Amino acid sequence: MPFDPESIAQRFRRLAPAADHCSLRVVEERSEFLCVRQDVAEPAQTSVDVGAMVTVIDGDGIGYAAASDLSDAGLSATIARAHEWAKLARGRSVFAGATPQLAAARGAYRSQVEKRAWPSKAERFELLRQEAAACKIDGRIVDWAAQLWSTRRMQLLVTADGGETLQEWTFTVPGLYVTAFADGLTQTRSWGGRSNGFCQQGGFEVLERAGFAGAGARTADEALQLLAAPNCPSGRMDVILMPDQMMLQIHESIGHPLGLDRLLGDERNYAGTSFVTLDMFGSYRYGSELLNVTFDPYKPHEFAGFAFDDEGTPATRQYLIRDGILLRPLGGTLSQQRARRSRADIEGVATARACNWNRPPIDRMSNLNVEPGSATLDEMIASIDDGVLMQTNTSWSIDDSRNKFQFGCEWGRRIRNGKLAEVVRNPNYRGISATFWRSLAMVGDESTLEVLGTPYCGKGEPNQAIRVGHASPACKFTAVDVFGAEK
Repeated sequence: MPFDPESIAQRFRRLAPAADHCSLRVVEERSEFLCVRQDVAEPAQTSVDVGAMVTVIDGDGIGYAAASDLSDAGLSATIARAHEWAKLARGRSVFAGATPQLAAARGAYRSQVEKRAWPSKAERFELLRQEAAACKIDGRIVDWAAQLWSTRRMQLLVTADGGETLQEWTFTVPGLYVTAFADGLTQTRSWGGRSNGFCQQGGFEVLERAGFAGAGARTADEALQLLAAPNCPSGRMDVILMPDQMMLQIHESIGHPLGLDRLLGDERNYAGTSFVTLDMFGSYRYGSELLNVTFDPYKPHEFAGFAFDDEGTPATRQYLIRDGILLRPLGGTLSQQRARRSRADIEGVATARACNWNRPPIDRMSNLNVEPGSATLDEMIASIDDGVLMQTNTSWSIDDSRNKFQFGCEWGRRIRNGKLAEVVRNPNYRGISATFWRSLAMVGDESTLEVLGTPYCGKGEPNQAIRVGHASPACKFTAVDVFGAEK
């Protein structure tokens, strides 16, 4: 059945039961993935997915049910199933007798997309073919690929008591990687990161903003430079992390530790706990005075921007960390209501999200950003006598309380006496979240900031892989434990 928002809203309200809350969230997602690998165009991958999730609150019980059948019969059966689960959960839920409250918001959101014709599939394949062909600059290049992933998503959220939000997104994710091999050594250099860092909302103009044209030859040249580079040295030294590595640092050691449902124990058996506790908010020094972290759903073009989360809560920009002090968690409306039984003044943000129509919303990262400071990249480099500049994540490991971590990068440059020196391969660093951010010594200005993201943030049982945005400037950290790969 076609996705007709007006018709579905009318039919749902006619079928909705008498309950404290009843809502319908309908999602239609259309996706296409194109790839040219080793100069061969792979078959285009396309998908269309449409379905709906019903949420019913009855007393302190919440019930969910989902289906791809949007006919009257399908909606009626789904509503009845969700209502039955809500009644079964009464007296057994985490809300302990209190009726959860959700918004009945009205409004709309649409991605900013330039009004231009989207190139034909043949033209898009030709663009990828050109960049892929440009990668083969040397016999030591053994694997290379250029790819383009585009998605259009529409989501309608309707409540029985009059709430109605319609949100439409356009996501574009270009990517490119090159692998070089010689004398038993393999090095891969990716453009945009191996987790597709150049993820943004928008149309074909995203490729222009990201600088895709010419990326093939540049990336291949850097892969060859890594083959000839020495291994990264080990020792305590200053480090500059560029935005495509800051993205991962923010994600793992700020985003995941601040999930409010995790602080309440929801993920303990699956993804672990957090070193953060409820009593820390408002007083805990998470980082140096230079650290300012925001939840910003309206950052232009950022991957996880929206006007309403999937519980229907209106989204606004909020500081999670300000001047280094921890202020609020990443927790949506339902998690905040649970947490306030332990701490009445706890706050959160509109960040309850689901990966698709067949999953209920849970607390997620969305657009989680480090705000720019005042230092230029040249000033940060000039301030370091002995250090390493690191770029583009390649590996990560962090303990189950999101505290001790170890990250590796594709690309490194030694810094000597305030100047960039030789390229080094396999740069790695380790630290502890609770102290690492306090070593933040300089924060790059707007000229160093990049708007990046990932489509692959995993969380929940069953797992939900969701889109997340991270905007960050380059940042300098002092006395970091740096090391190279084992020989």
